[in-house]
Amino acid sequence: MLQHTLFIEDNNCEQSEEKRHSLGKDLYLELCDELKGQALLYRQGSIIKSVTLSDKVAKKLFIVESINLGAQPTKLSRILKISRQTIHNYQASYRIFGAEGLVYGYSPDTSKNHKKQRALHADQLPRGNKSEQLASLRAKQKLKEKKAIAQTYLDFSFGDNDRTEEVSDQKQPFSEQHTWEASRYAGVFIYWIPLIFQSRWLQLIIGHFGTGWRIFSVFLLMAGLNIRSIEQTKHLRSREAGVVLGLGKIPSKSTLWKWFYDVSDQGLARRVLDDYFRRQIRTGVVGLWLWFTDGHLLPYTGKEKVHYSYNTQRRMPVPGRTSQVTCDHTGRIVDFVIDEGKGKMKEQVINVVDKWQSEMPDRPISVFDREGYDKKFFSRLVKAEQAFVSWDKNVDAERLSNIEDHQFTQEFTHNNKHYSVFEEEKKFSHQSDAETDPHTFTLRHLILWNHTSNRRTCGLAYGNQSTIEATRAILSRWGASENTFKHLQERHSLHYHPGFKVVGSEQQDISNPEIKKKQKLITRIGKGMTKLHQKLFKSKEQKNKDGTPRNNSQQQRLRHEILEQQAELDKVREEKKRLPEKIDVSTLENYRSFKQIDNEGKYLFDFVSTSVWNARKQMVDWLRDYYDNENDIIDLFYAITKSHGWVRSTTTEVRVRLEPLQQAKRRAAQEQLCRKLTAFGVQTPMGKHLVIEVGESPLK
Repeated sequence: MLQHTLFIEDNNCEQSEEKRHSLGKDLYLELCDELKGQALLYRQGSIIKSVTLSDKVAKKLFIVESINLGAQPTKLSRILKISRQTIHNYQASYRIFGAEGLVYGYSPDTSKNHKKQRALHADQLPRGNKSEQLASLRAKQKLKEKKAIAQTYLDFSFGDNDRTEEVSDQKQPFSEQHTWEASRYAGVFIYWIPLIFQSRWLQLIIGHFGTGWRIFSVFLLMAGLNIRSIEQTKHLRSREAGVVLGLGKIPSKSTLWKWFYDVSDQGLARRVLDDYFRRQIRTGVVGLWLWFTDGHLLPYTGKEKVHYSYNTQRRMPVPGRTSQVTCDHTGRIVDFVIDEGKGKMKEQVINVVDKWQSEMPDRPISVFDREGYDKKFFSRLVKAEQAFVSWDKNVDAERLSNIEDHQFTQEFTHNNKHYSVFEEEKKFSHQSDAETDPHTFTLRHLILWNHTSNRRTCGLAYGNQSTIEATRAILSRWGASENTFKHLQERHSLHYHPGFKVVGSEQQDISNPEIKKKQKLITRIGKGMTKLHQKLFKSKEQKNKDGTPRNNSQQQRLRHEILEQQAELDKVREEKKRLPEKIDVSTLENYRSFKQIDNEGKYLFDFVSTSVWNARKQMVDWLRDYYDNENDIIDLFYAITKSHGWVRSTTTEVRVRLEPLQQAKRRAAQEQLCRKLTAFGVQTPMGKHLVIEVGESPLK
């Protein structure tokens, strides 16, 4: 419990006889400059009272009590700069009505009857049982002290803007009390426990959004059950879903949209995400050894003109954005950003490490695919001393096939496949415009042989990791980042973007269309010159009778025409070289400006999707302790989340009972997972324990 001040100390106010004003009866009043608005009352050199003058009630009591001790009202009036009549009114009110009259401003001129004064000031007076009010105040103070202690560790960014107090008891999660009720969505309840236990999820969203937590609980159901839009919630049983989410029931679609816009209009999505990701790093939810960064297409099919991303499956550019996601080696999401168009994966690789460097003991190893293959980018990473692993590009397959088998000196097994590897060096050199000398550096060249498929390829690495560690890192990319997107998209609504809002994009530059025109002209001239050279080669030389070449012969005309075409080609090439590579579309005619899709709503929904995904990864790890069939464990987890069951809410707990799975082995794992989750002792903000169990219907 926080320690309160028991004795008044005057260490913060410089003592000076000149600042003290005599009030009579050996009383002195001092206005402290160091503590603005603070007044100290002395008797015989010792402080006997202090007051903050900005507190009007405390100031009134201080004046009356000082006069009762013998202070002269006239001197108090002059020092505190209030009228003598006001002090007289304070005295009269206190004498007749006591402290109550002074606090609530009872006037003896109106009436000297307590009952009548209370009726006149009924709207100002507290109501209810005083003992209950005192108990409530003490409980709130204790909760405030508890939060103050917890906040120093959680370090959520809302700070003094904590909106928890705005949420009344009736609007708290799971505030409703009810007996057992059936729910076909009971299995989703298991997500609440790791979210509250590990991420302090409810404290985070209530602190930032107050009653806005309700839309996040709906998003939790959507992410957990792969409901692809708010519109699809109309197919839900509102009461059955509401008791699982702590809402009572899910409201209409129009109310859900109102909830959504109430939180999205605040523009706090990025702050909430940063608080969540910081919490994950500090509490050890995500790994800090390998960070895999990759981009995922978020397609756009609207009518507005937006920048193009790239669809790797279709191998073609399409309108949309790119979500740059960083995962750890287990596939848990560490951080993500959404970029316009194709995005900037290379910037994300560097920025995500720099962003969280202060929270980590060492820089993690960055792992990325061939999109990051660029000597300029490699140069930046080496200068920043950022360890990384990536695939090599433009591999010479013939050279690799000619390498002797005995050179592959190190062998290992990864994902049940047999590999061998050895290491070479590969030199790079890059010179930026600002540098006078090129930056020359050497990367580790990993030559990898997959014995299972009898294929060979290469990777690049920088850092102190061993050869096998570096090779395992790049081989793990598919499991940690590539497959993360595939599994996310299959099980959760990864592409859903609630509340599309389109604004003008800051990126209005496009490739100069004049360059394309000049290039077409260069190509056409080049083809024409090729034909002229072919004609020249086939033509016969014609001479005069004296043996000199004829001036108007076909060869002479072709040579002259070739020279003219060459001059024209040189001219066009020079014009193309002088053109800027990028231009602003607003300077062109018949061009529409690019629009940018506002990401606030997408960030909020993806915050929930990320939370659900990481909670799912954690619960699957816990489930492995009770179930040894690795090929079936993911399906088992989702079978649990889709279980029907029953929900009961009392004053002390929220209890969910799931229907047991049919197979004995799966049912045993289901029961043990529920027991483990219950053992964490997770509580709602109101102090209700969350309990989940497996059993038969309590309604029989």
